[in-house]
Amino acid sequence: MEAILFIFGEQIDKKKLAGALKVDESEIEEAAKTLSQKLLSQDSGIVLMENGGKYMLATKPQHAALVEKFITEDLKEDLTPAALETLSIIAYFGPALRAQIDYLRGVNSSFILRSLLIRGLVNRKIKGNAYEYEVSFDFLKYMGVNQVSQMPQYDKYQKSKEQFFTEHKENEPTENPIIIEPSAPLAQETSQNSQI
Repeated sequence: MEAILFIFGEQIDKKKLAGALKVDESEIEEAAKTLSQKLLSQDSGIVLMENGGKYMLATKPQHAALVEKFITEDLKEDLTPAALETLSIIAYFGPALRAQIDYLRGVNSSFILRSLLIRGLVNRKIKGNAYEYEVSFDFLKYMGVNQVSQMPQYDKYQKSKEQFFTEHKENEPTENPIIIEPSAPLAQETSQNSQI
């Protein structure tokens, strides 16, 4: 349970956890109590949060100043190749769920998505039990376009998107995920605007 919460990086409903771990919801509740006590008793920077039957790992409040300093310093730096790749996927394949973004990149994208959210380059909204990401108006302004369809080679990548999701059911990753290399046009275009 701790591993799933850590790698997912967002809130998860206990029903979904129970299904993933093949246990009853009551066992999830007991495991959550045990994990919460364990994290509180250890010299850990992580705490288990619970709200309405949903769980999420978060940093302890006493570490807020340190975390804020780290994030602030990170935002002063240019966008990394991984951030540009993620932004490319959201721009050309979005709106996209976190699971779809992870699947396309082949790695967990939770920290990068948080960074893009803080920078104001993407927005997210709840779709079902997950978050869906799309580029923001600020991103469009930085790129000098009025709408996402004006992005370079947008139509070409929309066809690729339709073909991909026809061949691979959404949110059902296989054992061999397809990884998009960070060579999409947006990565090249955005590199000129990466100090944002």
